[in-house]
Amino acid sequence: MLIPLNDLSDPRVRDFTQLKDVNLRKSFEAERGLYLAESFSVIARALAAGHQPRSVLTNRHWLGRLQETLGSRAGDIPIFVAEEEQLTRLTGFSMHRGAIAAMERPALPELDEVLSEARAVLILEDLVDHTNVGAAIRSAAAMGFDAILTSPHCADPLYRRAVRVSMGTVFSLPWTQISAWPDTSALKNRGFIVAGLALSEQAISLPEFCACLQSQVERGKQPKVALVLGTEGPGMTKQALASCDQLVKIPLSHGVDSLNVAAAGAVACYAVSQALGTFTQDN
Repeated sequence: MLIPLNDLSDPRVRDFTQLKDVNLRKSFEAERGLYLAESFSVIARALAAGHQPRSVLTNRHWLGRLQETLGSRAGDIPIFVAEEEQLTRLTGFSMHRGAIAAMERPALPELDEVLSEARAVLILEDLVDHTNVGAAIRSAAAMGFDAILTSPHCADPLYRRAVRVSMGTVFSLPWTQISAWPDTSALKNRGFIVAGLALSEQAISLPEFCACLQSQVERGKQPKVALVLGTEGPGMTKQALASCDQLVKIPLSHGVDSLNVAAAGAVACYAVSQALGTFTQDN
């Protein structure tokens, strides 16, 4: 349903204007709030995951591609069409990825559901940078991890920038918030080895940790790993460190003392999934 946007104060587009991301999570106009999906690939992933769009914003140049992305839904969803300059004024940023959709937030699944068939889980503890959250989720998906857990104070994985940086993989992996964090008993009761990435004297090297995992696999066991990434800068909290079964560090060279949290996550996720034998390459 095409709607030319002539008035930027039109109340029908306030999902894109009056509501910031923090307010979208609590919008009273949707049962569980909203989130913004930016770019055709992200919108397509959201639709494939069964998420419901409320409306979409684009310009006439991208209209054909947007309609192709929406498919049979294009006639039912309000599509607001505006000039590029209007879109920038409306959203407050340059919308060069073609389109942005206001999507209804799905209900977060229960922890049991997320962990039921998982062998490799990534836990994000108190990450505050949405770019790092999105990058960590994308890496976990690419490296064959099964699920994501976030601490109560972690940045929102459905924040617009996090969704964009994850390239929509946040819709591909089951994820939920672990409200009892840093209590890891629910994970340990399900057989998970909780391993925290930390620059600690008690930490063993990532290759050593993965060799232990691989040895278990070779003996016919199927170990499960919950890998924890701490916040940017300080790293994991003392309480989280104490709740881990094992602390792990990545060997570095050239005088580099640490990696960006998302980069460290990518390295560790790949190594762990290789050791578990869960990594499969799509192409």
